[in-house]
Amino acid sequence: MNEEIARKLLEVGQAFHLPGSFFSFEEITNGNVNRTYKVNYVTDDGTGMAATRSYLMQKINSYAFKNPEILMGNIEKVTEYIRNKRPGEICLHFHHTEQNGRHRAYLEDCDSIWRVYTYIPAVTYNKCSDVRIIRSAGEAFGDFQMVLSTFDASQLYETIPDFHNTRKRYEKLIKDAREDPCDRLHEVEQELAYLISVQDMACSLTDMYNAGKLTLRVTHNDTKINNVLFQPETGAPLVVIDLDTVMPGLVGNDFGDAVRFAANFTEEDAEDTIKTGIDLNIFWAFADGFLSKTAKTLTSAEIDTLALSCFSITCELATRFLDDYLVGDRYFKIKSEKHNLIRARCQIALARDMQSKLRAMNAIVHSCAEQYGA
Repeated sequence: MNEEIARKLLEVGQAFHLPGSFFSFEEITNGNVNRTYKVNYVTDDGTGMAATRSYLMQKINSYAFKNPEILMGNIEKVTEYIRNKRPGEICLHFHHTEQNGRHRAYLEDCDSIWRVYTYIPAVTYNKCSDVRIIRSAGEAFGDFQMVLSTFDASQLYETIPDFHNTRKRYEKLIKDAREDPCDRLHEVEQELAYLISVQDMACSLTDMYNAGKLTLRVTHNDTKINNVLFQPETGAPLVVIDLDTVMPGLVGNDFGDAVRFAANFTEEDAEDTIKTGIDLNIFWAFADGFLSKTAKTLTSAEIDTLALSCFSITCELATRFLDDYLVGDRYFKIKSEKHNLIRARCQIALARDMQSKLRAMNAIVHSCAEQYGA
């Protein structure tokens, strides 16, 4: 298998005209969607001495991303814009190849789609309780928002239509609960009742956007801490990665999802939810880092809804997990029969805790915003 993979990686490197000689590779297993390999090449450093250059080669999941041209078009527009605004700074750089007379940032062959970008030496964290690192992650995602605040989001395709349309997520849940195709409704009556009871509150951001009260911006849409590269020695943020879901959206969706993931006392599929809830120290650290970069670019309505966005997106994800359980676990990968129900219950427990702490969360947001000049 390793020889087969090595041959494929060698072919991909040749197609992208990477300099030097193919030397070694290793698979990076952090991601859940694409297959990623760190590939090392030996080159001449210009003085006759050997030097190693590394690249990341990704086999794109063509089931999840069916249109590579749109996918890479969004990514290239965003990375080129950042590179032009920040010349000389670290930025994702995708290599190009010629195929069928076209110059583009991906390679299609008979069974797969590949892309190549320059490897950036760094460290990542899947989960972290160090408030310095959390603040740095907030700074990284805030800087991503800030540098793109003057980018016209309408230039980007909506790669996943209605991805964060909370109203439509609720409509689908209620419809599927009514139809109950797998005879599971009787198991989830309490969870469904809670989500419906907070429906209007959870859908506030969607409703405000539809009423023209919130700004459409470039959003990352997968703001987990492991999508930030950090400087190994200092922990300073280097660059935001994994731009596959970059598209137009609301800034609160990025802020809220980052908090939902990073600030929960437990994992998102914890069976025992007695400890599930939002860690306000982690929330403060992320908000402080995020607003240190964005306070002067966000509207007052966006700042006013940042804390609420955490509750909103947590409820939205709960509806998705619960809905997937009701229809037979078609979307999310599961490790056990009730995995999606466990996930839904954990998100509901987190949402309840956020609801009880919303006043404190709002105070933290506004304190940080005032500190940084909003």
